[in-house]
Amino acid sequence: MMRFSFVQSVLGVLLVSEVPGQTDVCKSIEAAISGSVYYPGTADYMHDISHWSQLSTQSSICSVEPGTPEDVGRILRILDTTRTPFAVKGGGHSTNPGFSATAGVQIAMYRFSELDYDAAAETVTVGTGMTWDDVYAQLEPYGVNVVGGRVPGPGVAGFSLGGGFSWLTNQYGLSLDTIVAMELVKPNGVVTNVTQDSDPELFFGLKGTQNNLGVVTRIVFKTFPQGQVWGGQIAYGADQVASVNAATVRFHKITDPKAEVVTGHTFTNGEVNAAVLLFYDAPTAPSGVFDDFLSIPAISRNVSTRSFKDHVASNTENFPSMSGLRVRTALHTVSLLDHSQSVVDAVANETAFWGSRFAAQVPGPFVVSYFMEPFLPDILSHNSEPTAYPPSREATLFPFAVQYAWSSSDMDEYFLDGMRLSVKQITAAAVADGQAIQDVALYPNYALYDTPPSRIFGDNLERLKALKARVDPHDVMGLAGGFKL
Repeated sequence: MMRFSFVQSVLGVLLVSEVPGQTDVCKSIEAAISGSVYYPGTADYMHDISHWSQLSTQSSICSVEPGTPEDVGRILRILDTTRTPFAVKGGGHSTNPGFSATAGVQIAMYRFSELDYDAAAETVTVGTGMTWDDVYAQLEPYGVNVVGGRVPGPGVAGFSLGGGFSWLTNQYGLSLDTIVAMELVKPNGVVTNVTQDSDPELFFGLKGTQNNLGVVTRIVFKTFPQGQVWGGQIAYGADQVASVNAATVRFHKITDPKAEVVTGHTFTNGEVNAAVLLFYDAPTAPSGVFDDFLSIPAISRNVSTRSFKDHVASNTENFPSMSGLRVRTALHTVSLLDHSQSVVDAVANETAFWGSRFAAQVPGPFVVSYFMEPFLPDILSHNSEPTAYPPSREATLFPFAVQYAWSSSDMDEYFLDGMRLSVKQITAAAVADGQAIQDVALYPNYALYDTPPSRIFGDNLERLKALKARVDPHDVMGLAGGFKL
């Protein structure tokens, strides 16, 4: 079974007992920065290392909260000199072990929590210690918004630097498509501002490679007008799953860019149930857009007109698997070209198959969920500049999330293996449907930790390796986890 030591060996991250210098490294950092260093046994340390999923929470030798970009630079230089493993945590929403957690030095970006809105430039500068909940709350009085996360909790940096599908993606593209500038601490500790004009190759590389090229401390985003929105969640019983599937297939033909849907299938209480998250970027939705979903008999509804901030905040209240059990949670993904009836039905079948298998063999609680996210086919046309992800903008690949949650670390490998097999099965169903997706790029924010980088960056991989060699010749960022170049 996949215990802690197994995860560490797979990711190439050293255990605490193997970290060179151990707490001496932490003492060196403590003496060099204006921020704070915390040690095991303190509340601040626990806050710094905690993650949304216990699967991705690790015990570090210490945690560090840098207060300035220069602090981050000093930390990176010390880590390079001592070759100490580390991780950088923003919101702590990554479910992948070793990506934003470490057995070495945990860097927590909480103190980068400032927001500066520039009405004249129609941009906002956001610290990478913020979550999207914080950003929406601070922008709401100005009547503007950014292309950010759809549920409470995800951090700004991980979401945006990994792509960023949003409730506003149909209108404005991915979150990374709206980035104007980034304050970057390079692996050598130098602080710089990166734009398309200052360093187009580095600007390209930062958008999609997550933590490969340094530590981003601030991001400048385009802003867009934002009023009240309409939407919320609807939950359906097992007897309505077929109707929800059909409605999802039909919605894929809706061309209104203000309308978005996420359809979820979840195995609970011995059967497959369905739920949808509806969103319309106006106080009311036109007739004909969501009628199919609204006409299906439901178990519960929480759909109303509200602020964008409140809409996002409501997205955990009734949606299966996003509330309740999230003790040990993992994500994996398939990239789809279409939400055809056969593929949607295959997703429901997978939910039933793995839910029933786990119910028969797993002693503790668990949740099995699958989420379909139909967007408009032109969402990648909002940005003409190249980005590391997606590696190609010729065809839109729709993200699809497989999310399992369970309670015992003894079951890690069992659930992860099931997730991998389920992804293969859904991929096969899509290929049989005529979708040539077997080798296409996967969404990095959903991909499981052992996904090969070639499946994330595609034809951009060699270009990114050359950029990595220029920016990080000592492979400082290789001391952190992630989809390494």
